[in-house]
Amino acid sequence: MKLVVGISRIIVGILFIFSGFVKLNDPIGFAFKLEEYFSPSVLNLEFLAPFALVIAILLVIFELVLGIMLLIGYLPKFTTWALLLMIVFFTFLTFYSAYFNKVTDCGCFGDAIPLTPWQSFYKDVILFVFILILFFNRKLITPMLAKPSHRWIVFLSFMLCFTFAYYVLMHLPLIDFRAYKVGNNIAEKMTIPEGAPEAVYDYNWKFKVNGEEKVVTTLGSYPQVEGEFIGVDTELVQKGYEPPIHDFSIEKGGENFTSEMLQEEKLLMIVMYSLGRSEAPGLEKMSAVAEAAKAEGYRVIGLSASGEELKEAVKEEYDLDFEIYFSDETALKTIIRSNPGIVKLHRGTIVQKHHWNDAEKLEL
Repeated sequence: MKLVVGISRIIVGILFIFSGFVKLNDPIGFAFKLEEYFSPSVLNLEFLAPFALVIAILLVIFELVLGIMLLIGYLPKFTTWALLLMIVFFTFLTFYSAYFNKVTDCGCFGDAIPLTPWQSFYKDVILFVFILILFFNRKLITPMLAKPSHRWIVFLSFMLCFTFAYYVLMHLPLIDFRAYKVGNNIAEKMTIPEGAPEAVYDYNWKFKVNGEEKVVTTLGSYPQVEGEFIGVDTELVQKGYEPPIHDFSIEKGGENFTSEMLQEEKLLMIVMYSLGRSEAPGLEKMSAVAEAAKAEGYRVIGLSASGEELKEAVKEEYDLDFEIYFSDETALKTIIRSNPGIVKLHRGTIVQKHHWNDAEKLEL
């Protein structure tokens, strides 16, 4: 049993540290995921939405440090209880999300390893088993290193985690796992390769035959049925290929300018997913950034999901001399974890990305 406990301890500890780190690398992304869980359609905890970022940071730091505590054998009773309560909650949450199809990506490992809700639930079930082994055999969790060093290790871990969280919040994630990372070409990431699997649907055709409803299922073709046609429902049988970037567009006045913009030799995008939530000090810097870019021959555009009235008001207030186009809010949140944020492109390839705090680092 000691060997089983040792293996369980290593697996659980490393998984908690890894899971905590990839989310701590991008706390804003995890906060967006929590806001999704807090929405009325999932947990209906909207009052927590304004505190999503704080909750996200505290939760991932606790998760990461808990993994360290388990590995060094610090406070095994507290550690195993905390692990058990966390895994019970998250197993319920992932099951609820998967069964009712509420959230398509749990965010367990951030953007590093996207998991479907069912994959996440199965992962939690396996972790649950390992944690139960540790919980009922906590006496076999022997300390590593000298006991007096444990408190210092835990304290230092907390301090390093908070420092790292502050750094990525004031700049950008240290490691970018998203499809919009520097070096990627947006147009290429939007392309569906030739021969890629297509989605397969079942078509459930409804007819009224002899006064009773009859359902005939086909893969698409209209069935030959003698009766009155009522309607048809589709059911996804097999998901087709979905390109890494599938929701990005640049629109204005009902026109789509995506292809045109992605062919620009020099394009600077000022990303402001929600002007109502944009940081004022950042907006104040964007006028100078735009002027400097235009002087170097760049086409400068803004991207926002906000309404036209708010766009015009912000342009006037902050003296923004560039057009602000419409783009999907989720896509903009994914492009850059800064509001506003700066993205430089060359023929659709992302060359630079900067938080507004690092506007002076933009190379033109």
